[in-house]
Amino acid sequence: MKVLITGITGFVGSHLAEHLVCRDNIEVYGIKRWRSRLSELAGILDDVHLIDCDLRDANSVNQVIAMVRPDCVYHLAAQSYVPVSFTAPVDTFETNACGTINLLEAIRSARIDPKIHICSSSEVYGQVRPDEIPIKETNPLRPSSPYAVSKVAEDMIAYQYFVSYGLRTVRTRAFTHTGPRRGEVFVESTFAKQIAEIEKGVAHPVIYVGNLNSVRTFLDVRDICTAYRLAIEKGAPGEVYNIGGDRTMSVGEMLHYLLSLSSVKVRIEVDPARLRPSDVTLQIPDASRFKEQTGWEPTIPFEITMRDLLDYWRSQIKESSRAAQVSAG
Repeated sequence: MKVLITGITGFVGSHLAEHLVCRDNIEVYGIKRWRSRLSELAGILDDVHLIDCDLRDANSVNQVIAMVRPDCVYHLAAQSYVPVSFTAPVDTFETNACGTINLLEAIRSARIDPKIHICSSSEVYGQVRPDEIPIKETNPLRPSSPYAVSKVAEDMIAYQYFVSYGLRTVRTRAFTHTGPRRGEVFVESTFAKQIAEIEKGVAHPVIYVGNLNSVRTFLDVRDICTAYRLAIEKGAPGEVYNIGGDRTMSVGEMLHYLLSLSSVKVRIEVDPARLRPSDVTLQIPDASRFKEQTGWEPTIPFEITMRDLLDYWRSQIKESSRAAQVSAG
């Protein structure tokens, strides 16, 4: 079976590729941009087929789909950092919404019938009311950032292509997920990186933070990869599913847990640049529909996720320090 992953060099894409290459009878192809870093795929480069492609270029996407003719597609590629969407809203929309149209049009033009996983986001729900917790798939969509608007568009485009053309799209709205290799701009990862730098003595003992009162429900990236595979295998075309973990806490509580894994003594300081023009501060999912449909359950405890994330940054800081010493020598 041929599997195509868009965004294969990214955080979730690289973990999903690792998850899939270990399974029998799966041939993994991945779309990447020519300038993408391949470090996240270092352990499996010989096991995947990488193809340069920009989803905003319809001709490029058409060529890839016509060449690979995948049996299933995991569409993960996106501009996924919410703050950037406020400074680059057009680029965010073109990448996330127009890129999805190009992908689905290419599949339609190739006259193939793959199962297609469309990765939407819990951000589409925006700021929910307390009486709407836990959040169900039927909750109103109130996007509060350009990123969230682009994900609403992507979500609805996938549904429209199912209704209009019979493309077998399955949409997922993933809540907070993290783990090793999480990009340093995301909150739990930037905290872990700062702690690792302080441990190594390359940063002052200050943790810079944004809004610590936001409530999040955490899930391990390796659990979400299993969920995405099951969405392809058992999800119903045309349906949308929430996917989320079972450990809910404030961002501040998450930070204090990370600090408990280290012996460093730090000062916590709010950085105004880390505060968003509008923020989503309450995200607690109801993932029962997906669990009932697929049998999926989270298996990796929050404590292991945080430990692995911090250890990842410790290893990165160690390697950076070693490289700097070699360069200086």
